[in-house]
Amino acid sequence: MSEIKVNKLSSRTGNAVTLGTSGDTFTIPSGVTLTNSGTATGFGSDSDISWQAIVTSNTTMVSGRGYFVDSSGGTKTMTLPASPSLGDVVAIIALDGGTNAVTVARNSSNIEGGTDNLTLDSTYNSITLVYSDASNGWVRQTRLGTDTFIEATGGTATTSGNYKIHTFNSSSNFVVSGIGNGSHTAEYLVVGGGAGGGNSNGGGGGAGGYRTNYPSPDTGGLAITAQTYPITVGSGGAGQPGPSTPGRGSDGPQSVFATITSTGGGGGGGGLHGHPNNPGQAGASGGGGSTNGGSGGAGNTPPVSPSQGNAGGAGSPGSPHKAGGGGGASAVGTAHNGSPVNGAGGAGSSNSITGSAVAYSGGGGGGQANGSGSNPGTGGGGAGGQSGGNPGTAGSANKGGGGGGGVGPPGTSPGGLGGSGGSGVVIIRYKYQ
Repeated sequence: MSEIKVNKLSSRTGNAVTLGTSGDTFTIPSGVTLTNSGTATGFGSDSDISWQAIVTSNTTMVSGRGYFVDSSGGTKTMTLPASPSLGDVVAIIALDGGTNAVTVARNSSNIEGGTDNLTLDSTYNSITLVYSDASNGWVRQTRLGTDTFIEATGGTATTSGNYKIHTFNSSSNFVVSGIGNGSHTAEYLVVGGGAGGGNSNGGGGGAGGYRTNYPSPDTGGLAITAQTYPITVGSGGAGQPGPSTPGRGSDGPQSVFATITSTGGGGGGGGLHGHPNNPGQAGASGGGGSTNGGSGGAGNTPPVSPSQGNAGGAGSPGSPHKAGGGGGASAVGTAHNGSPVNGAGGAGSSNSITGSAVAYSGGGGGGQANGSGSNPGTGGGGAGGQSGGNPGTAGSANKGGGGGGGVGPPGTSPGGLGGSGGSGVVIIRYKYQ
């Protein structure tokens, strides 16, 4: 056996020294101590971690390093290394996790076989992660006990993958009995009640407010605690009846979950010959204006960010008597002379919080004497009447659609009734396993 004794190994050129070739084995005898004063990578052991000075900002981590995270000034995100290799290791200690959570972002790699980030939300929470392979990704080196999750009841409960969804089609309670040791946040969709359409060539009703945080990371949703949350689901606003006095449709009522309020839609304008009820009402989405110069109602009223809706369209200044469409979640209501159809309700927005894509908060179509075609806003809006005496159709229930405007003077039968708005909905989604 050959033996070489040296005090120091240094590279002849460059700054790298390679020991052996692939397949070689180096044996460290019993009693020998290896002291690391730098950074060791690829060994996957706590003893190889080089602890860094306390960090106070979002950081992309480096394999072989440990991080003390000060989140006293706000939540922090610690991002795992990109393109990791077998045995890469990182460690994190959340010094103030109970005050502001520390998120461990997966950076496109799996974490324990899944695509969810991790959260350290207790003071002095700590975790050491070792990279295994593409399928399993980063795994906890020591895992004591099992994860627990939010537990809640209320509404109609369904599941989609690792998520539970509670759908409230009417007012009730969302009762959170436990929040577990994992994610404490929820995703939501809150849709206000759609407004009724006006009569007598009346404007379409504005859609109910559309507010959502879906999709959100498991740690980036609305924080919830163990308590009872009253749920309010706005009913649809009534369409203006005939053959009595020309008038606007009724505004839609609001829907509420926790701190999130979605206002109801604004009623569609109604009335011939310069009637004071011509303009559409302001609301989450504004009502369409009726014929003879009715202006569309303003949307996103009261204002929130992101916007909960859009303005209604304007009615015609005179003959031919055509009204504007109610505003929708993603588009304004079309004016009386809009294309491809006159007075179309503003389009709603699609949302997949239930596991399937569904459109909500479409505006009601304006009433059209000799109309150019059916004009409901996608997402539950009702269609406006298309000839004299035709009533508007109702907005879809639990989609917050505005009702369609009616056509014809109030003396006709059925008098150009405005359609009623559709009721709203509250949907809550969270990780349950």
